[in-house]
Amino acid sequence: MTQWAIGDLQGCHVEFERLLQRLEFTPGRDVMWLAGDLVNRGPGSLECLRHAKALGDSARIVLGNHDLHLLAVAHGFGRLKRSDTLQPILDAPDRDELLDWLRRQPLMVEETIDARRTVMTHAGVLPGWTLNQAAALAREAEAALAGDAYREFLGEMYGDTPDLWREDLSGIARLRCIVNVFTRMRFVDREGRMDFAAKEGLDSAPEGYRPWFQFPRPEGAWDDSPRLLFGHWAALEGETPAARQDVAALDTGCVWGGGLTALDLETGQRVFEPAVTSRD
Repeated sequence: MTQWAIGDLQGCHVEFERLLQRLEFTPGRDVMWLAGDLVNRGPGSLECLRHAKALGDSARIVLGNHDLHLLAVAHGFGRLKRSDTLQPILDAPDRDELLDWLRRQPLMVEETIDARRTVMTHAGVLPGWTLNQAAALAREAEAALAGDAYREFLGEMYGDTPDLWREDLSGIARLRCIVNVFTRMRFVDREGRMDFAAKEGLDSAPEGYRPWFQFPRPEGAWDDSPRLLFGHWAALEGETPAARQDVAALDTGCVWGGGLTALDLETGQRVFEPAVTSRD
């Protein structure tokens, strides 16, 4: 069995199929970790969603911000943007089945691989959180999305505030902050305050801010040398300069003309499948 991790598909289904063929990926034998943003901007969003769902127990999947955007729009909250490629999903005969499956996917997954704790989220983990704390907070938001009142959350999901985590946050504000950490975070300041405007490379950091993965973590927060996988940040091109070796960026910007990269979670080997064409 081989366990592979791939960053944001974003509707790049042709490249996804080609990469799986190169890897000789076999469902039922191998496992694929998908770091969220299965859909949007690429031409094969519906196909990516169906393919990911069909993988069943052979996949470990987390939600990304584009996946949540799809859920919000599908349930009457938010609007499609000019660059969105979500209409085929909204028009599909299996739309309800796909959307119901999607909203029940987690924000954080973890597993022990070769005696090493491996964790994946779409955007990362706030530097001030322990991994156990992150897992508990992820479950809070997952329960809201999977529960009967999920429409209430989707209706209030959009927003940049609160941009600073506090344990005494409650209600929708608490859930929004948790989801923004897991699906939208890039730069934070020393207090852990998130900036959502800067989206390019490391040199686009606002004054006083750095990438979340460059800040020290609380003592005991990352015991036993775990590894954290994340996507979301195509401008990094799969690299985390000056980061600790326990962080792996997976998004190599297929939808922007880069490609898809698969990381072997046991050997560290990376396999790259170039984009068919730039879509920017």
